[in-house]
Amino acid sequence: MENDVLITEALTDFALGSFTWLQGFADNLIRPWNAYQLGIAVGVFIAAHLLAAVFKPRMHKWMRSRSGWPKWRMRVLIVLHRRLRMIIFVVLIWTVVLIMREVTWPSRSYLLGIIANLSVAWMSIVLATRLISNALVRGFVRYGVWIWVALSITGLSDEAQSLAESIAFSLGESRFSLWIVIQAIVLLAALLAIARLISSSTATTIRKNKDISPSMQVLAIKLLQIALYGAAFFMALRIVGVDLTGLAVLSGAIGIGIGFGLQKVVSNLVSGLIILLDKSIKPGDVISLGDTFGWINSLGARYVSVVTRDGREYLIPNEDLITGQVVNWSHSNEFVRLDIYFGTAYQDDPHQVRDLAIAAAKSVDRVLSFKPPVCHIVGFGDSSVDYILRFWIRDPTGGLTNIRGNVYLALWDAFQEHGISIPFPQREVKMLEGSTLATNGPAD
Repeated sequence: MENDVLITEALTDFALGSFTWLQGFADNLIRPWNAYQLGIAVGVFIAAHLLAAVFKPRMHKWMRSRSGWPKWRMRVLIVLHRRLRMIIFVVLIWTVVLIMREVTWPSRSYLLGIIANLSVAWMSIVLATRLISNALVRGFVRYGVWIWVALSITGLSDEAQSLAESIAFSLGESRFSLWIVIQAIVLLAALLAIARLISSSTATTIRKNKDISPSMQVLAIKLLQIALYGAAFFMALRIVGVDLTGLAVLSGAIGIGIGFGLQKVVSNLVSGLIILLDKSIKPGDVISLGDTFGWINSLGARYVSVVTRDGREYLIPNEDLITGQVVNWSHSNEFVRLDIYFGTAYQDDPHQVRDLAIAAAKSVDRVLSFKPPVCHIVGFGDSSVDYILRFWIRDPTGGLTNIRGNVYLALWDAFQEHGISIPFPQREVKMLEGSTLATNGPAD
């Protein structure tokens, strides 16, 4: 009941303050010079629009000629290009205000001053909130801060703050008002933007450090992000005066959620941390998991991105890499041995066949010469002498099927050149003594 009375009183004060300001604004608007000021503001906006239409294409053409500039500089130019009309309007409106304050009475540039302050505030807020990646949060912060600045410029900030503080709810022993919630959201968005900026710059520095292994780079970046974002969250709550001990009420619910609905999510998060710590898989490794063969593109908190030779990108949960059987072709080193099988006719010299097979494998570009190929007889088949040819490569990301195909082609050419035949199954049909071969004549 008491809270309802406070809300009613605050709403009444805000409504009266707004009405008083609007009444004063309407009374001032009747005066000729105030109408002239609005006309001047509209004229300045039209001039800014026309100037932006002229200079935007030229600026765009100039930017395209600066392709060698750093990315951060080009991003700044893109932001300025998109907001060129606003920038021109701010420059023109303040030029008009300063000139009018010098040549006429201050009251005759009062409205133009308000418009100039609001435009500067809007431009500053828009440029600053570009650091916020989430579109929803960015829009909320952008319009919320601008509304507050507009209320401050018009002198209604105290009434609005009283109204926001009167709208409140209780959680345990803590009381949360709308004003605290708004402050927390704005501060949290600002601190998260700063944390994101620091995280991005630091992550770039870590990735450039060649002394740190790829898996440890990913682990360091993830831990840094968790620390920065967690610190930003708790700092925002502490700055607005929220008692963090009240959050203990939610810990039980969070624990239940983790135990049931978030069990798989937490399992993947923990599995991802284990993968980073034991360095069993790192970006760039070539792995096989079931029917999936490809190289690690990135390690995420919940999944691993694996890109195959046909361009498909598989998002494999971290838990599958921990519990399943994974073949890491480049875990301890980058060398991979491949085997191919073939057979030749019995009349061919096996010593010559082995020498030709080894020479053919060595002639293929990707086959390593310092780990020479070997060829062995593995059996005497029904139609051929069976061999295995083993060779090494160091770039499995370049493909396995194609290198096998190239070695088979080299074998074919070598055997054709030296008269080595590759047999195929043949069957002999013998007629038993006393048997006859009957053929069916045409049907009547």
